[in-house]
Amino acid sequence: MKIILNLTMLCFGYLGYSQSILDSYIQTGLKNNEVIRQHNFDINKSMYALKEARALFYPTISLNGSYTKAEGGRTIDIPIGDMLNPVYSTLNQITNSNAFPMLENQSVLINPDNFYDAKIHTAMPLLNFEIIYNKRIKTQQTTLQKIELEIYQRELVKEIKIAYYKYLQSVEGIKIYQDALALVKENQRVNQALFKNEKINRTAVLRSDNEVIRIQANLETARQASNNARSYFNFLLNQKLDAAVETDQSEAPPIEVLSENTQNREELQKLTQAKEINENISRLTNSYWLPKVNGFADFGIQDFDFEADKNSRYYFAGVALEWNIFSGNKNKWKLKQVEEDSKKIISQTDNVKQQLLLQFQVSQNNLKSALEQFYADKNQKQSAKKYNDDIIKLYKEGQAIYIELLDAQNQWVNAQLNTNISLYNSWIAFAELERANATFTFN
Repeated sequence: MKIILNLTMLCFGYLGYSQSILDSYIQTGLKNNEVIRQHNFDINKSMYALKEARALFYPTISLNGSYTKAEGGRTIDIPIGDMLNPVYSTLNQITNSNAFPMLENQSVLINPDNFYDAKIHTAMPLLNFEIIYNKRIKTQQTTLQKIELEIYQRELVKEIKIAYYKYLQSVEGIKIYQDALALVKENQRVNQALFKNEKINRTAVLRSDNEVIRIQANLETARQASNNARSYFNFLLNQKLDAAVETDQSEAPPIEVLSENTQNREELQKLTQAKEINENISRLTNSYWLPKVNGFADFGIQDFDFEADKNSRYYFAGVALEWNIFSGNKNKWKLKQVEEDSKKIISQTDNVKQQLLLQFQVSQNNLKSALEQFYADKNQKQSAKKYNDDIIKLYKEGQAIYIELLDAQNQWVNAQLNTNISLYNSWIAFAELERANATFTFN
C-alpha cells in the first residue's frame, strides 16, 4: 500500500536489459508498420503540395507561337485612292510626268493572312493574398499530417507493449503449468507406490491420475494461447507470425510517477492546428475583397510571309489589376460557414480536454488497482507456497489426507497464476497510462 500511495518514487520497473529488448521491438514495429508508411506517403504528398503553393510566387515563362492563313471574312476598307489620286494627278500635271501613279482603294482582311507570331510570355503575381494564405494553409496541413502520424505511432507503441506483456504472461503461465505437471506426476508416482503398499485406497490414485490429465490439458491450452499471443505480437511488428520472440521476465512492477500531461497530447495539438488552418481559411475568404495585381511581358517576333528583320521584333509588357466588387454575397455566406467551423473546433477542443483528462485519471486508478492486486496476490503466493510445502511433508509422513494435499497444490498453482496475471496486468495498465499521458519518447 505504501508503494501504491507514494507515487513520488522514480521508476525501477523492468531491468535495463528487458527494457532494451522491448524498445528494440518498438523501433522494429515503428519501422515496419504499413500504416505508418501510408502516413508517410500522405506527409510527402502534403510536402509536395506545399512546394506547389510556393511555386505560385515565381514567374511563369512559356514559349507561344502561332501561324494564321486566312481568306474572306470581315475587312477594313481604306480609301487611299480617293484621298491621294487627286493630289497625285495635280502633281503629274505640274511636273508634266507620270511620276505619281494612281492608287486603288484598299480592302484589308481583319484575319491576318500568312502571318506568324512567336513570343516568350512571362507572367508573375505582384500582389495576390490568395496565394499567400494558400501557402500558409498548405504548411499547416503538412504539420497536421505529422501530428496524425504521431497519434498513430503512440497508439501502436501502446499496442506493442501490451502484446509483449501478454506474451510474457503466457510464457510464464506455461512454466507454471509445467512445474504443476511435474508436481502432480510426482503425486501420481507416490500414490501408486502407497497403493501398492496398501497404505491408501484406489480413490487417491484415480484422483491423482485425473489431476495429471487436467494439468496436461491446461498446459496445452496455455501453449496455444501463447502461440496466439506471439502471432499477434509479430503481426504488430509486421514480421512472420511464427518468428521467435526474445523474452526477459522481471518480478518488479511499474511504480513510475506520471504527472498529468494531457495538455500536451497530440489530439489537442491537432485541434489547435485545425483552428489555425480555419483562421487562415477565413483570411483567404476575406482576401476576396483585396485587389490582385499581376505583371506580364511578351518578347517576340511577328511578320507576314515568314519574313524576319529588325522591324519584326517587338515587346509588349504591362500590369493587370483585378478587384472584385460584387459576387452576390457568395463570399459572405462562405465566411459564415468558416465561422461555424471555428465554433465547432472550439467545442471539440473543450470536449477532448475533458475526455483526455478522464482517460488519464481512469488509467491511473486502474494502475493503482492493478498494483494493489499484484501485492495481494504476491503475499498469497508466498503463503500458498509455505502451506503447500508443509502439507507435502505431512502427506509423506501419513499425517494428511490426499484431499488436503490436492487443495494445497491447487492453491499454490492458482496463486502463481494469479500473481503472474496481476504482475503483467499492472504493466499493461502502466502502458495504457503512459499512452493516456503521452509520455513515451520517440527517438
